[in-house]
Amino acid sequence: MMAKVWQALLSLPEMTQRQRISPIAPAPIQTPSRDLAFLRLFVLMGALTHAWVSNASEAALNAVIDQHWQWRLEQHPEMRLEYGDRSGNSRWTDRSPEAFQQRYKDEGNFVHELEQIEPATLSAESRTNRAMLLRQLRENRAEYEDGLHLIALDMRSGPQHRHSMIGTLPMDSLQDLEDWHIRLQDLPKQLAQYQALLRQGIDRNRSQAQIVMQRVPAQIRALLDGNAEDSPFFNAFRSLPANISAEDQTRLRAAARATIEHDINPAFESLLAFLEAEYLPAARPPGIGSLPGGKQIYARLAQHFTTTDLTPDEIHEIGLAEVARIRGEMEDIIAEVEFDGDIGAFNTFLRTDPRFYYDSPEALLEGYQAVSKRLDPGLVKLFGKLPRAPYGVRPIPKEEAPDTTTAYYMRPAADGSRPGWYYVNLYQPEVRPKFEMEVLSVHESVPGHHLQIALAQELTGLPEFRRNGGFTAFIEGWGLYSERLGYDMGLYTDPYSRYGQLVYDMWRAVRLVVDTGIHYFGWERQKAIDYFLANAAKTEADIVNEIDRYIGWPGQALAYKIGQMKMLELRREAEVALGDAFDIRAFHDHLLGAGAIPLDVLESRMDEWLAARLSPVN
Repeated sequence: MMAKVWQALLSLPEMTQRQRISPIAPAPIQTPSRDLAFLRLFVLMGALTHAWVSNASEAALNAVIDQHWQWRLEQHPEMRLEYGDRSGNSRWTDRSPEAFQQRYKDEGNFVHELEQIEPATLSAESRTNRAMLLRQLRENRAEYEDGLHLIALDMRSGPQHRHSMIGTLPMDSLQDLEDWHIRLQDLPKQLAQYQALLRQGIDRNRSQAQIVMQRVPAQIRALLDGNAEDSPFFNAFRSLPANISAEDQTRLRAAARATIEHDINPAFESLLAFLEAEYLPAARPPGIGSLPGGKQIYARLAQHFTTTDLTPDEIHEIGLAEVARIRGEMEDIIAEVEFDGDIGAFNTFLRTDPRFYYDSPEALLEGYQAVSKRLDPGLVKLFGKLPRAPYGVRPIPKEEAPDTTTAYYMRPAADGSRPGWYYVNLYQPEVRPKFEMEVLSVHESVPGHHLQIALAQELTGLPEFRRNGGFTAFIEGWGLYSERLGYDMGLYTDPYSRYGQLVYDMWRAVRLVVDTGIHYFGWERQKAIDYFLANAAKTEADIVNEIDRYIGWPGQALAYKIGQMKMLELRREAEVALGDAFDIRAFHDHLLGAGAIPLDVLESRMDEWLAARLSPVN
């Protein structure tokens, strides 16, 4: 091998090499051939060493990324089904205080391993992988250090909603049903773990807001109504597949009834008693800023959810400016329809006039389905690449609907075994206006969440944590950005639908004001509700649910508008720079082509794309 290297060195043109060594010399330097050969060997060995170090670093990084992903699947067995692996279907994530502590230590070990890898020795894509995983791990550890894992549930998430998993789990075989029953048997243990976390939260002054937790007892009582067969946890056993024998069907139902009656219901009764007697009296006011160190925690959460260094004060001011801008556009539409009154009166008109609402949940669902069918044909004008995974429209489970938002989206299974689902709230159809259905559907399905998330899942050459995860500012920023694309798709053809689009844009601008107001500036809940009512035409029932959602999830509501504004800024820059050469399909394909990345990484990526487009070579 060394003989071949030596021959290659000696075969290099001498003058070229000398010119490289001293390009400004007046005459070629007469370097002895032996010395020149050694110099050439030194240069080549340096190049070989650099390549070896680079390859070793890439291998080391990929090993850490893979080990971390396997660790995640072990820690969260519910995730495995997304990849066609049913081995975790009988287990819950361990939510004991000890498990959280061990995860904190494990993540520290992963951080240490990643920090040992020099970024300069990695390819550009690998540097991004390393930086993104490090960011996620460090923020997870900061959340643990802040004690946020002790604020363990709210009215929208927690063990009282575990029954909703039945709609996404396979229930096709005897093993599937056996796995669900094993989970039911272990549910009391999980309820005890939640209670232990909440009790530690009381001791460490890390409690959830009282106004949020006041909704949870009624949710638990609804689970306890009637006998065991009335429980939503029994739903999986009501209509069993024909391939399960009559004997096994009888056995499964009897076992499920016994588990619910003797184990699950008493465990929920214990949690209910704890919440009412101990937790609710110790719960905090609405803002997390009321806790010791709460303002600092909120400032960190603001940076976490927006992936920026913006402060709560800056975000609040951005929100106020956006509210004023959008309000002006709303007033233009009010003038267009010749309404006699101000924006407050117009919003009241929209909230109360029956023409804007369906009479029944069934009609409302049909309306959503009809809107969704109109979306797909408009996509080809905006995107060169579309996802293969389909999506459907489903009602939000009736047990959840009163306490949750207007709609939400559930991603497809990573192995293609489940489509994406756009869940819509049919509770009280008289408060679900028709003029918001187009803009809501664009956000939650296509070109919003479903298109972006399904495309990310189908990307190749990226690690799983990037294909099936990501940053809220990108994901929700894209959803809000997509609402503007409705105009390009031929939607919002009447002034009321256009007003609906503005209502949703205003809704996210209001979030910047009220979220920072509640958690950083000490606003009372009613002040936030009143501000929302004064600026958006969403119904009061929706607004109250929204405000309570922000109270229970500090900082998350900031991601939408900040992400949207960055994407709009990047698009404007590209349109101005490229002029007639701007291709919206190419812009969108590149913007979505790396998954849900932080906004600073997105900006660098799109800057490079724009520079390449402007290059004379292109």
